[in-house]
Amino acid sequence: MKKLLLITLLLATNLFFAQKYQFNTVYDIEASEVKSQGKTGTCWSFSTSSFLESEIYRLTKKDINISEMYSVRSTYPKKAWNYVMRQGKTQFSEGGLSHDIINALKTDGLVPESAFTGLFGSQIEYDHHKIVPALKTILDAYIKNDVHSKFPNWKKATDSVLDKEIGKKITSFTYKNKKYTPLSFLKMTKIDPDDYITLTTYTHQPYYGTFILNIPDNFSNGSFYNIPLDDFAYAIDLALKKGFTLALDIDVSEKSFSAKYGIAILPKKENDIQKGMTEIIEEVEVTPTVRQNEFENYNTTDDHLMHIVGLVKDQKNNLYYKVKNSWGNNSQRVGNNGFVYISKAYVKMKAISILVHKDALSKHLKNKLDIH
Repeated sequence: MKKLLLITLLLATNLFFAQKYQFNTVYDIEASEVKSQGKTGTCWSFSTSSFLESEIYRLTKKDINISEMYSVRSTYPKKAWNYVMRQGKTQFSEGGLSHDIINALKTDGLVPESAFTGLFGSQIEYDHHKIVPALKTILDAYIKNDVHSKFPNWKKATDSVLDKEIGKKITSFTYKNKKYTPLSFLKMTKIDPDDYITLTTYTHQPYYGTFILNIPDNFSNGSFYNIPLDDFAYAIDLALKKGFTLALDIDVSEKSFSAKYGIAILPKKENDIQKGMTEIIEEVEVTPTVRQNEFENYNTTDDHLMHIVGLVKDQKNNLYYKVKNSWGNNSQRVGNNGFVYISKAYVKMKAISILVHKDALSKHLKNKLDIH
């Protein structure tokens, strides 16, 4: 009897201290519905296109479904050029970063999904597994100066592959009974590519300056503003408070990142990982030194890009970013309808960078970075 009473008391104690997540909204900014990138490595386009959709709504109050694949199609020739000019001594993959979309805007404009889907016939899911091998075959033959190659013109040959796998580039289209070019459509959205900046936070470079972050997917040598960790975290919070969303590049390889549960946390105790999927747990205190070490020992890697669209808090007032993913919204595979609630600790440790409109920054930070 005493043993049974003890077990009952232990169970009651565990239930009392167990804190199942109960989230309340702090900020929730307008964003388009969750999509799926399918069998592709194009999260950089899906996340940044979603970010631009929110920006267009903020600037014009227009809901426009942007074509992710038009920007992907526009970026591949730039990747191919980079690979050829570096004589094959660089990464050539499906990956990219947010600034690649911004660069594509400047040269190729923007189009709606209705004008360029990147799908053919009855196809409903993206599948790009053939693209990189096919392109590398062409480019490597040129680099090796293979006189027996059947690709005498590598630019024409790569365009042929991209036309077949993604679609032919378009020069004009009709949207809501009005004719546009990709550049005139971009102008209509009021998006100015020069208004967007990328922020990061690492100790191996001076703060409040810019540098080229050496990560594999930075094929275009994009420049990042480097700021202290506390400034980085504050910049995210302030942007959301002011009604701006952010594109996020982050490591999602941790066991404590779960699309299934729609949660990402940074447990102080490793054996709390599974518990942390459903209950509040104590998290690591992140410092610049710890963050830098995780980056330099490859525990933090450039894995995935998503879209920060809000902020939520649990019943203990711990804060989590509401982040839109691009892995679909099938409730059997992903939690929170395709969104992931990522703790502030996880973001401070694992975020590579953020893309944001310059007006989202504080006046103090803009002055420190000499941004006007």
